[in-house]
Amino acid sequence: MKRCLIICAVVLAAASALALRLPQLALRPMHTDEAVHAVKFGELLEEGRYRYDPYEYHGPTLYYFTLLSAWLSSAENFSEVTEVTLRIIPVIFGVGTVVLLLLLADGLGRGAAIGGALLTAISPAMVFYSRYYIHETLLVFFGFLVIAAAWRYSRSGSTGWLLLAGAGVGLMHATKETCIIAFSAMFAALLIVKILNRVPGQKGPPDKSAIKVKTKPLIAALIAALLVSFTLFSSFFTHLSGPWDSLAAYCAYFHRADTAVGHHHPWYYYLKMLIFTKNDLGPWWSEGLIVILSMAGLCAAVIGKGAAKSNIRLLRFLVFYTLIMTAAYSIIPYKTPWCLLGFWHGMIILAGVGAAALVRMMPFIAGRAAICLLLIAGVAQLTYQSYRVSFRFFDDPRNPYVYAHTISDTVRLAKLIQDTASAHPAGNNIPIKVIAEPDNYWPLPWYFRRFGRVGYWHERPAQIQAPIVIASDSLRPPVEKNLPGAYHYEIFGLRPNVILHVYIQKDLWDAYLKSKRNPR
Repeated sequence: MKRCLIICAVVLAAASALALRLPQLALRPMHTDEAVHAVKFGELLEEGRYRYDPYEYHGPTLYYFTLLSAWLSSAENFSEVTEVTLRIIPVIFGVGTVVLLLLLADGLGRGAAIGGALLTAISPAMVFYSRYYIHETLLVFFGFLVIAAAWRYSRSGSTGWLLLAGAGVGLMHATKETCIIAFSAMFAALLIVKILNRVPGQKGPPDKSAIKVKTKPLIAALIAALLVSFTLFSSFFTHLSGPWDSLAAYCAYFHRADTAVGHHHPWYYYLKMLIFTKNDLGPWWSEGLIVILSMAGLCAAVIGKGAAKSNIRLLRFLVFYTLIMTAAYSIIPYKTPWCLLGFWHGMIILAGVGAAALVRMMPFIAGRAAICLLLIAGVAQLTYQSYRVSFRFFDDPRNPYVYAHTISDTVRLAKLIQDTASAHPAGNNIPIKVIAEPDNYWPLPWYFRRFGRVGYWHERPAQIQAPIVIASDSLRPPVEKNLPGAYHYEIFGLRPNVILHVYIQKDLWDAYLKSKRNPR
């Protein structure tokens, strides 16, 4: 009965996660990073092959899993791919992260597992980035899979669980270079817990059901990790230099972490974003409840109170794992907001432990009822914030999770170009010239994916003439000066402080206006 109850509770939490992540996946304009990954996936879809690039794009898991959604949507080429085709993959893994808590329920305790599942489902950061076509949500899922499968092996001794953990390690490596932070945190946390277990007074109650790791299953798990990683990086044994490149990539990764000044932020950047953010004339945002509850969970794990129905070694592992991850991501100068998911998920699980511990430690029913009411109010507020970040402030800089994001004006630009092309004899084969710095035209390759003759120049080309010319702000003067003939002029925003100037040949513009007045 108790097992059925926790399964039902986690399934309801997963349903809540799906309800917040799945609707209107095409609502938010494509972020530059999403568009870059989309184009990379397009190469895999159309050419049937993948080549790992140690300098860009990260690992292949995101692209290979997207092949499944492309197949289900009957997309045979890149022009038929949609935002939903791409973003459904992180949605699935985001919901899957909630379901994985079932594997840890006996170690965390029923209340903690249910609390962790619910908070994972409704956390605004988890919801927002589970709707992003980037690698982070997959990395969190695979990392949690490793922990959960290793835990199940420690309880059952079944080699299958250890093989699953090994496969999870391989999938982490094949997802993103930052997996090295998680691997280091896992190893260090295990070592600290093992040392604490030998300290008098810190050993905790005996755990007779724990099973020691045997050498042969461990070697088998390592082989599984290597095989999964090698298979994916080598594009299923068709690109044998890929696995080596996956190791060489760390030189580029460490160099970027140290030199990418545009993304350098102070150590408290992530924590400030999560605890409290309020921009001018905007609403306030806070996931402070989760931070407070995670501190309560940390205390319960360290002192052993309020966690009587939990496995103290598992809790302490999660504490040290989360602390090390938080410290590592805070120390690294290179910061993009989605990277916080790596340590934030650990905090969320500890918050579930803290919520259960606070309720359990209250000596009177009235006190427990008061705590439960406060938790319900906090859950309602977090859910409302998740709705706002995804469906109201989805591209608004006042949203703390919006980062150098494409604005909706770009979608209007794409529609204008599509409608104008329809009035040209060549249709989608109309020549389009985009003249802009590399950082100032993405995500246009995504929005122009249905056009067959789009060229991109980083400086003014010798011949500018084309039915449609698009120029960045800095390259506008030489472009405008050398445009032959008469052009209609429009201006659009790409991102905050990034402007695009659009020139459409006058006869084409007149044909477009005529087609609007006299639709077929």
